[in-house]
Amino acid sequence: MEQDVKKLSQLIVDKKKMDPHASFSEALVLFNKESDDEALSSAEDQEIKAFILSLRQKLTHENINWRSAAIEARYNWIQDVLKGIVQESATTQLSITDRLDSLLTHRLWGWAIFLGLMALMFFTIFTVASYPMAWIDNLFTYISFLVKQIMPSGDFRDLITDGIIPGVGGVVVFLPQILILFFFIGLLQDTGYMARAAFIMDRIMNKAGLHGKSFIPLLSSFACAIPGIMATRSIENSKDRLVTILIAPLMSCSARLPVYTLLIATLIPNASAGQKAGIMLLMYLLGIIGSFAVALILKRTLFKRQTPVFIMELPPYRLPSFKTVLLHMWERSYLFLRRAGTVILGLSIILWALMTYPKHHDRVDPSENLKQSFAGQIGLTLEPLIKPLGFDWRIGIGLVGSFAAREVFVSTMNIVFNIGDNSEGPHSLTEAFQNARWSDGKILFTPLVCLSLMVFYVFAMQCLSTIAIVYRETNGWKWPIFQLVYMTLLAYLMSWIVFQGGRLLGWQ
Repeated sequence: MEQDVKKLSQLIVDKKKMDPHASFSEALVLFNKESDDEALSSAEDQEIKAFILSLRQKLTHENINWRSAAIEARYNWIQDVLKGIVQESATTQLSITDRLDSLLTHRLWGWAIFLGLMALMFFTIFTVASYPMAWIDNLFTYISFLVKQIMPSGDFRDLITDGIIPGVGGVVVFLPQILILFFFIGLLQDTGYMARAAFIMDRIMNKAGLHGKSFIPLLSSFACAIPGIMATRSIENSKDRLVTILIAPLMSCSARLPVYTLLIATLIPNASAGQKAGIMLLMYLLGIIGSFAVALILKRTLFKRQTPVFIMELPPYRLPSFKTVLLHMWERSYLFLRRAGTVILGLSIILWALMTYPKHHDRVDPSENLKQSFAGQIGLTLEPLIKPLGFDWRIGIGLVGSFAAREVFVSTMNIVFNIGDNSEGPHSLTEAFQNARWSDGKILFTPLVCLSLMVFYVFAMQCLSTIAIVYRETNGWKWPIFQLVYMTLLAYLMSWIVFQGGRLLGWQ
């Protein structure tokens, strides 16, 4: 194989006028790229491509694995060097890292520990975060009270108290949960555990035809799909990279956390923190399973190719740097608050205007005024389409508003249900959900509807920023549009199955 690569190196020198000292490395890189012609596009010469493919066929015929041979040779060379330098004692003891890995990467216990850590994270989110969330609730309630006391009544005051404060406050209140989520993610990354999680997940990802390198982008998507999609640049093969981009938004990002929290509180008002954490974990697992199922379908249809070999070095376990973890938390919280202060603030103003105008002073019922507003008419137009999912026109307004960003659903619902003087943040919105009725008096947010709505948000795209980054990373509108269409249809189908299937079983 080395002799063949030297021939390729000389061909690169002749064709590309590359320095002979650098051509061998270039030849090895090109030689080890994945076997489809698209991945060899960087060769920029048909003769070089043909030479590479012929050498691969020759080595395959001689039972030499050209994908891993260079890596194996490199490690063999390292071992030969170490033999003359390192002296091992007669009784070698396992290091702490090896002992931990025997448990944390175990085929059975590794999964149990992984799921246990995820459950612990969600349990902490629902317990520890409840106290600062209550403080933020009280702060926004007090601000709203002060505004009503100081300002004269009118549209401008209503905009602040019924639009901006419930819109922005309804999202900012979930900041403690976001911070805890990123604290756990930063802690697991800094200790070296995330590499073990990638090793564990590779066993399943391989079944779906995904490369092990896809795990890190998918893991990043639990925080936000945007950095996750950008992280796919580390995947050499274009088909594997594109499949990872297309499924990354199916990972439940932090923007879905407020939606899940609100609906879980409505679904089981008196549930313990453990029960809430269990439902939250179920939603995250549903997104993971869904992403693997979609990847399997894509890899067997649009992106057929052999699953590549996954080789990764596991770093030693280290004590985490809390400074690094805290900086990561600060960075993510800053981005979250900036989004609340810009995107969500602007959308809250627009949504309030759409839900307020045109005004009908002859109608006393606020619900009727909302129904006749611009937003109400949009919701009523959508209602026949979303009614099979258990949603009414008010939820339709929330779905339209959350297309810009998933967490805007909470802001929109805060404005739609017009909490008013009794606003107490997400808890009072939960009460409004529990009291909401259809026109015939039936309960709107039944447990089945809450579950159907959560499943919809597990699979729906609902994020303009993600669409924009997919456009940038794929250099066109073809794949962003494909992603938006398939995720919307998938969300509708899964939500329909949950709601209609539940009704057939007699659930409500």
